[in-house]
Amino acid sequence: MMLTKRNIYILAGVFSSLLVHEAQAFDPWVVRNFQLEGAQRIAEGTIYNYLPINIGDTVTDQLAQEGVRALYATGFFRDVEFRKDGNALIIAVLERPSIEEFTIEGNREIETEQLEESLREVGLTPGRVFDRSVLEEVKQFLTETYYSRGRYSVKVDTPVEEVGNNQVRVAINIEEGERAQIRQINIVGNTSFEDEELLSEFELSTGNWLSFMRNDDRYAKETLEGDLEALRSFYMDRGFADFRNEGVQVAISPDMLDIFITINIAEGERYIITDIKLAGDMVVPVEDLQAEILVNPGEIFSQQLIAGSEQNMLARLGEDGYAFAQVRGIPALDDATREVTITFFVDSQSRVYVRRINFNGSSNVDDEVYRREMRQLEGAYLSNLLVERSAVRLERLPFVESATFETNPIPGVSDIVDVDFQIDEGLPGQFGGGIGYSEYFGVQLNGNFSHSNFMGTGHQISVRLTGGEYSSSYNLDFTDPYRNVDGVSRTLFLSHRDIKQFTAATSPFSTKMSSAGARWQYPITEYQYLNLGGSYSYSSLITNPWSSFQSNQWVMNNGEVTYEGGQFINSYATFDLAVGWHFDSRNRAIFPTAGTRFSINISGSVPSSDVEFYVATVDFQKYMTIVGPWMFIINSSVSMGDAYGDYTTSLPPFRRLYGGGPGTVRGYRESWMGPRDDRGYPFGGNLMIGNQFEIAFPIPEQYAAQFRATLFYDIGGVFDTGGVNFFDRLGDPISYDFDRDALKHSTGIGVEWMSPMGLLRFSFAKPLNAVEETDRLHGDRLEEFQFTVGSAF
Repeated sequence: MMLTKRNIYILAGVFSSLLVHEAQAFDPWVVRNFQLEGAQRIAEGTIYNYLPINIGDTVTDQLAQEGVRALYATGFFRDVEFRKDGNALIIAVLERPSIEEFTIEGNREIETEQLEESLREVGLTPGRVFDRSVLEEVKQFLTETYYSRGRYSVKVDTPVEEVGNNQVRVAINIEEGERAQIRQINIVGNTSFEDEELLSEFELSTGNWLSFMRNDDRYAKETLEGDLEALRSFYMDRGFADFRNEGVQVAISPDMLDIFITINIAEGERYIITDIKLAGDMVVPVEDLQAEILVNPGEIFSQQLIAGSEQNMLARLGEDGYAFAQVRGIPALDDATREVTITFFVDSQSRVYVRRINFNGSSNVDDEVYRREMRQLEGAYLSNLLVERSAVRLERLPFVESATFETNPIPGVSDIVDVDFQIDEGLPGQFGGGIGYSEYFGVQLNGNFSHSNFMGTGHQISVRLTGGEYSSSYNLDFTDPYRNVDGVSRTLFLSHRDIKQFTAATSPFSTKMSSAGARWQYPITEYQYLNLGGSYSYSSLITNPWSSFQSNQWVMNNGEVTYEGGQFINSYATFDLAVGWHFDSRNRAIFPTAGTRFSINISGSVPSSDVEFYVATVDFQKYMTIVGPWMFIINSSVSMGDAYGDYTTSLPPFRRLYGGGPGTVRGYRESWMGPRDDRGYPFGGNLMIGNQFEIAFPIPEQYAAQFRATLFYDIGGVFDTGGVNFFDRLGDPISYDFDRDALKHSTGIGVEWMSPMGLLRFSFAKPLNAVEETDRLHGDRLEEFQFTVGSAF
């Protein structure tokens, strides 16, 4: 709520024009001195500063009247009088009282702090000069504010108490009253559609259990106008081309608590389209424009489809640089036959060229980093499609939260514009770390540093360190997203893992693996990429008689095995290759709201390696709007791996697939789905399926890039299709082959938040078909509440 002095002092100007007779009438004379009477708090210098008369000026009736007006306009005085005494101008003033105390009572709908801040701006605060006209304006403003909030019975009283010494106490006493509600909305004249169907298009309603949040039972003139337009569109989109709104009546009950709305309409007749024509400048092939028309002869008239056709043709013209083109679809009605002919008039205007592309709001990023994402080029004709695509590419950068653009014409030139992008930069990187304890991994320390805009170059660097009682790992990645002018990206990586699992909580098994490699991504279209990578790995796996049967079997039957100090040691080196295809049309990298991401990747060791294996993965993500702001999200993944050749029995333990938890099926403990070793702990499988289906709640636009809440349904599982022998709790063989009935299901609610420390994911899930543990079978390990702290990139 904001008040300004501009309208408040209008009355002062009116009063001053009525009181100019207080300037005594006299013949022109030269003033030699000033004498001031009646000033108490207002300093003489302040008064003289506002006075448009100086010593030595010739005083006329007009100049004296201007002086009176000027002093009245200050708001300091209730009365001003000019008199002549010899060569002296006597200025007699009666000051307005000052405010000794100011109170507000009775307000619940509007916070006191909010009121005090607004009133302070117009001078209603202790110590300031009191102006009753300002108080009356405030009273009227508060009354209208409460009316806008549906409180039509509000009473605002503004008593003023004089306390002597030219001071007053001012109070604003508010009786808010009850909020008026819409009790009835009547539509008169509808015969083709029921009231319920028409009113479902309205934002206003007679109230429901959500009205206390949505306030849709509160009358507002602007909202009603929007509902009337929605009613018109409803009929116009269903063939009623001559629909008319014939008047609206809004009535309020005597107690000011109930509102009744009556809408009178004339439906008209339903029209059929008989012909569609194009007229005007055909600067692009007519066939291209005809292909953008959504209506066809023989169909029912639809204003929505006509408007959609206009937008489609504008987009097509914009692709060829006609950014300021105009297209209007004009219907010609035949009342006798109830037929309509639609003519689309095309005014292409001049082709527009881009002079310069500017990036505003960027302070930490090299200009080149943004400019290489541009599909619209300087010097080329303006293509709305290419500019929009450029904005999407900017938003997909991990350090950009939003990118909007404007095309600004160059003054004096009709066919040249500048394209100005407004960049809202997000967090380019984070430091993170933590300490934790679990019965499975003991005490763990971790730290990470990630930066997606290293030194302003757009390069991405990531360092992750994890150390604990039983495991440690070190990872370093460096990505240059534009290695050359063709947009090829390259990632170099180093990693080392040292996992010791000689604990009571896990099967004894130790793994040491070091690897180094590189990955390249080559763009083949705007949305498609080819991936190619290679790495060298050296691994050492150690087991002992207390390790699980499955671990010992793999170590003893693959690679080069030695036996030292009661331990089996398997050491081997592999050269791994990875190839994949990647499609990504998402509108941004973090919290996308539209688009598809689809990838197929195959990686494995090259033939003649010490261990021969492969892993293939298919990932699919889809973001789509279903109803209004509600969004449907699909996140699916299928991975399968196996050994090949004559000397490798099954997938290496460190490449086996684990499921359960936030990435696959929430509500099941992470990594615990699927096969168990003879010690009862996860051994992973060679087939993993994960499907997550989510409905995202509507989020205010200002938070949409940082927060998301969903209802979800997950289904997935981990299986083993051969090469490893498993046993139940009684020692009998058991199969973990794929079985549709063995897929795990869960449902719940999930929350994602881009916090300063990274992407936080929380979920509360209810497993739907968990298996309980028996004397023979291992039961599912459940974890209804789960959270992860991920990277922002």
